[in-house]
Formats: sequence, C-alpha cells, structure tokens
Amino acid sequence: MHPERKSSHKGHFARKRFGQHFLADVGVIEDIVRAIKPKPGQALVEIGPGLGAMTDPVVAECEHLTVIELDRDLVQRLRQRPELTVIESDVLKVDFGAVAQEHAPKKLRVIGNLPYNISTPILFHLLPWADHIEDQHFMLQKEVVDRMVAGPGGKDYGRLSVMLQWRYHMESVVDVPPTAFDPPPRVNSAVVRMVPLPATEGINQKLLGEIVTVAFSQRRKLLRHTLGAWLTARGVDVEFNATRRAEEVPVAEYLALAKHCQP
Repeated sequence: MHPERKSSHKGHFARKRFGQHFLADVGVIEDIVRAIKPKPGQALVEIGPGLGAMTDPVVAECEHLTVIELDRDLVQRLRQRPELTVIESDVLKVDFGAVAQEHAPKKLRVIGNLPYNISTPILFHLLPWADHIEDQHFMLQKEVVDRMVAGPGGKDYGRLSVMLQWRYHMESVVDVPPTAFDPPPRVNSAVVRMVPLPATEGINQKLLGEIVTVAFSQRRKLLRHTLGAWLTARGVDVEFNATRRAEEVPVAEYLALAKHCQP
C-alpha cells in the first residue's frame, strides 16, 4: 500500500508537524488507565487527547474531563462531546493556574501522551503550578523517563533529573513498546507518575536552574572546573566538595547550594 494512501483513523491522518503517534494497543491502554485510577469528581486534565485512545477509557471512569488540544479538526470533534471541556490551545500557552482555579478546591490530575518534540518544555511549563496539582501521568520517550527518575551516580542522572526531582516524587509505571502506536515511533515509550512534593523553602528556581546547568555543562570534568569556578567568580564561600562530577551530587546538595547562593 502506498504510504500516502495508508488508511487514516476515522478519516484523520497523523500529522507529523504535531508529532502525532496514536496509541492503539488496548492492553497497554488498560494498563495506563489502571495506573492513573481516574475517579468521578476528580479534576482530570488531558494534554493532547488525539483520537481519544486515552480519553475514552478515562472519561468512562471519571465522567468529566478537560482536554487541551491544538489540532482544529480534532477540536471540532471533541467539542461535540458534552462530557468534555475543550481548551483549544498550544499547551505551552495554557495558564494552569487559571485551570486550577476553575476546579478549586480540587487539585488537578494531569495526564497525556506528550509529543516527543516538546515533552521537556511541557514538563518545565507545569513546574510553577506544582502546588495546584495532585499528580501527573505522562507518556514520554523511555529515555526521557529514565533521565527523569534517575538517581545520582549514573549516566541518566542530569539536569532534567535534578530540576524535576526537587519538586516531584517520580516513578516509571508502564513500559510502552513502539508496536502500541500507529504509526509506530522509532523509540520506546514509558509512563511516568509525578507526585508533587512540598516546596523546599528559600529556593529560587531560576538560580537552581543556573547552578545545575553550569554543573552539568561539562559532565566529564570535575566540578571545580565548572561549578567551583562559578561559585568563586560570585564570591560564594560554601563548604562543597568540588572534586566530584556533577552526576555524583544528590538533589539535596544542589538545593542546599541554591539556598546558600540566594542574595
């Protein structure tokens, strides 16, 4: 069969520009919904519902769902369903504080199969609203999930690990093979569960981000060449073992350093 004549899902072709790969494996979908455990009355928000592979079984459990979708064709279809509230927008422009306010006092439960090309920006976009979120369940590239949940000491532990682990407890809950999608992506996927932690007082996220970025800028070098030099240039006097590599420093130590560096 000619590639351009490949049958579409209910008349809708996957659009590469949106990074669309539609989840099609019923067994995998059941595993994911079981991990999410949606219940009636909860404030569930789905990012990028696509053709409803996750939307349908989730809304069957929770009865109402808010969905964020950019694709106009899909938005038209979704708006015909009374059990869905549709936000037509690029997710990176959505004010989750306003969405949380609409559902207050309930906290948001955010779910989604995140587009591979913008998954990390979406994770960072959601960070400031962690206090308004009960949990997040996202499907991402498995290598991204491995980096998110990695502990210090290994090659997967890096900037993403630190910048998310200071605000969330995270675990990988479902592995998803390429064959679960149509069309199959060239990568393995996984579902990560992210549960917000109480915010550590006195942490400036921008400053923490700068410290972590400098630390991991040259992973193979000892920290005295990168972070050590950065601290010295700023006249910061702090007890910190700079004879390690960035990947050997636990999250708590980066947080302590950020606290100490506060003006």
